[in-house]
Amino acid sequence: METTVPLAVQTHRLTRSNRRKGVRTAILYVVSTALALLFFFPYFYTLMSSLKGPWEMYNWPPTLFPSELRWSNYVQTVTMVPFGRWVYNTVVITGLATLGTVLTSSLVAYSFARFTYRFRDALFLVTLGTMMMPAQVTLIPRFIMFFKFGEWTGLQFLNTWRPLWVPAWFGGGAFAIFLIRQFIQTIPRDFDEAALIDGASYLRIFTTILMPLCKPVIATLAIISGIGQWNSFIEPMIYLNESSKFPISVGLHYFRETAGGMTEEPKEHLLMCGSVLTTLPPIIVFFLFQEYFVQGVVMSGIKG
Repeated sequence: METTVPLAVQTHRLTRSNRRKGVRTAILYVVSTALALLFFFPYFYTLMSSLKGPWEMYNWPPTLFPSELRWSNYVQTVTMVPFGRWVYNTVVITGLATLGTVLTSSLVAYSFARFTYRFRDALFLVTLGTMMMPAQVTLIPRFIMFFKFGEWTGLQFLNTWRPLWVPAWFGGGAFAIFLIRQFIQTIPRDFDEAALIDGASYLRIFTTILMPLCKPVIATLAIISGIGQWNSFIEPMIYLNESSKFPISVGLHYFRETAGGMTEEPKEHLLMCGSVLTTLPPIIVFFLFQEYFVQGVVMSGIKG
C-alpha cells in the first residue's frame, strides 16, 4: 500500500531545498567577488599609480589614490620614447607568430587526428614530451642555430624579427598541436567520409569542412598564442640590439633604464602608464573573443 506525502510536507521540503540552494549560490557569489577583487587590485593599483606625481610613488605609508589626476603622464610617456613604434613592432611580430602557429599547428593536428601511419602515436608522445622542457633550456642552442643559419644562408637572423616569428611556422608548438587535435577528434568522421565519397581531397576536407568547425579552438589558440607573444620578453631581449626594433615588452625595460636620460626625477609613474597601455590590447581582445575562448577550452577536453 502506497503512502502519500502530505502537501504541506512536500512544500516544506521544497522550501528547505530552495533555501539551501540560495545559501550556496550566495556563498559562491561572495567568494567569486572576493577573488575577483583580489586579482584585480594589482591592476587597479597600477592604474592609480600611473596618474600620480613623480614623488608620490615614494609616499609612506603608501597611498592608493593620487592627490591629483595627472593625465599628462600618458602624453609624456608616449612622447619620451618611440612608444608608437614599439606598439607597431609588437603588432607585426605577434600577428606573424600567431598566424604561423594557427596554420601550421592545425595541419600537424589534422595529421595526428585523422590519419593512421607508422609511429604516429610515438611521434605524438615525443611532441607532447617537448612541453616538459623549459624554453630557457633551448635558448642558447637556438641562438647558435640562428647565428649559423645567417652564415649558411647569407640571410641575417640576429638583430631581426625573424627568430621571433619564423619558428611559429614550423608546427606552432606542442600545446597548439595538442589543443587542436583534441578538438578535431570531437568532430565525427562521417563528415570526412562523406566528402571523400563526393571526391574531395584531404586538403579540401581540411580547409572547407574541418577548419570552419574548428573556429572556437582556433580563436582560443589565437588568443593564447597572441597574448604569449605580446608579453614575450626573454627572446626579444636576446635577439634584438636596436631600440627601434624592440617590441613593447623590451621597450618598457629600455624605458625604465635609459628613457629621459640620467635625471633625478623618478620615472616609476611613467612606467606604470606604459604598463597600463601595454595591457589594454590583450584585455580588449580577450573580452571580444571570450565566448569562443571558453567554448574552445571546454570542447577540446571532451574526447582524449
